[in-house]
Order: sequence, then structure tokens, then C-alpha cells
Amino acid sequence: MHSLWMVAAGLSFALMGVFVKYASAQFSAAEMVFYRSLLQMGVAWFVLGRAGLSVKTARFGMHVHRGVSGFVSLFMFFYALTTLPVATAMTLNYTSPLFLALLLTWIARERPRRVLLATVGLGFVGAILLLRPTLTAAQVWPAAIGLASGAISAIAYWNVRELVRAEEPEARVVFYFALFAFLGSFLWMTPQIWSPVRLDNVGLLVAIGVFGTAGQLAMTRAYGKGRTLVTAALSYSGIVFSSALGIVVFADVLPWPAWIGMGLIVAAGIIAVQLQPGAQKAAAPQVTSD
Repeated sequence: MHSLWMVAAGLSFALMGVFVKYASAQFSAAEMVFYRSLLQMGVAWFVLGRAGLSVKTARFGMHVHRGVSGFVSLFMFFYALTTLPVATAMTLNYTSPLFLALLLTWIARERPRRVLLATVGLGFVGAILLLRPTLTAAQVWPAAIGLASGAISAIAYWNVRELVRAEEPEARVVFYFALFAFLGSFLWMTPQIWSPVRLDNVGLLVAIGVFGTAGQLAMTRAYGKGRTLVTAALSYSGIVFSSALGIVVFADVLPWPAWIGMGLIVAAGIIAVQLQPGAQKAAAPQVTSD
């Protein structure tokens, strides 16, 4: 089932978060986005070539919207990872379904139902519970940026869905996202001093690129060809993986209110997806070729 690709994406993104955390001692968020995007472009180009496809597209404008929103969200997410526990940063980023539900309601020009507003409110109560027990004064700004990354991710995911529905190949969607992230991070770093890449730290950058690219390809396949509701539910496997890795690798043992908060965010996110306009129709499997 195509939706199961979201489990692979969740594991890949969680592993990427671990290496981002390690690499943050030597590289800035913009540098890590740059190197990840460089590798991601290469892999996507190779996959397109193997499939006999090119990077040329008739939907460049759609790729611009997805690329810009994706870059901004990714940059914010990486910044949050450098300061917050991996599970906390990951969970804040996974508030995107809450924002996506509101975005799709607005696009459909419908008045938000009370149940939807209550669900979104429940998700943000979860975010407060997640942050309040462990948040220090120095982490307020990274936490706000992490939450903002979730909001902007909603726009990026909507663009991904529209591109796949327009029959854009998954690898091409990933390629253009990487291209805009590459250009954005390069411009950000142009007036700054680049950190040296050495034999003892290049492996961290490669790992970020490999796991980030694998996650993007798997996520695009899941949202493009899987059942929307099932895929959205399985996307929260990333929180489970990141929580486990945070405990094992970094000893990030969160207090019980934080775990309750994470549970509320997961529950609210799944319910919010079900309340999206046309959700039940979208839940049906899409007939597409592999």
C-alpha cells in the first residue's frame, strides 16, 4: 500500500534530525540545507534519468510556490533542531496538518466549522503542554520558529499534492524543491563565512542529504499515490521515531505533560485531516501508474 511509504519517510526524517543535531555544532542551518539540497538534486536528477525523464516542466510556477515555501519551512525546521530536543522540534513541525486543514477550508471558501476550530485549538493546547515543561527563555524563539515551520509546511504539502495531481513525476517535484532550497541557502550564506568541510565531518552532511532525500521521495510517493487520510495518520510515525531516537541517542527524556501534548497534537492532526473539504473523496486510492 502506497501510504506505507510515509512510515519510511517518518524514519528517514527522524534519522536526518539526529544528524542535523550532531552537525549543528559545526555547521549553520543554512549550510546544512545547502549541502542536503545539493545531494538531493543529484539523486533526483539520477532517478529522473533512469526513468527516461527530464527536468523540463510545463508547471514551473507551481514548482516555484512549492520550492519557496519548502525552503523557508526547511530552514526554520533545521534552525529549531539545532536548539530544541529532536522530538520537540519534529512535533512542532508536524502541526502542519492543523494549518493545512484551515488552509483547505479557506481555499474552498467555506466557513470553518466549530468542530474544526475546536480540533485546531486542541492541537495548540498540545503544543503548549509540549513546550511549557521544558522550554527555557533561550528556547522561546526557536520554538516559535519551529511552530512557524509547521504552518509553512502546510502550504508546501498542499503544493506537493497539487503537483502530483497534475501528474508531475515525484522525482521532478523533489528536484525543483531541492533546487530552490539550494539557491535560497546559497544566497543566505553568500555574505557569511562558510564552515570548513573536512574528512571528520563530511559524513554528517552526507547522512543529512541521504536521509533527507529518502524522506522526500517516500513522502511524495505516499501523498501522491496513497490514501490521504491513511498517509496523514502514518506521517506521525516520525514523532514516534524521533522520540525514541532522542531518548536513546541524546537522553532527551521528556516529562509526562510533554508526552500528553504530543498525543494531543497527533490526535488533532489526524482529526483535522478527516475534516478537510473533500477528505472522504480523497481517501479513496488514486489510480496512477508506477
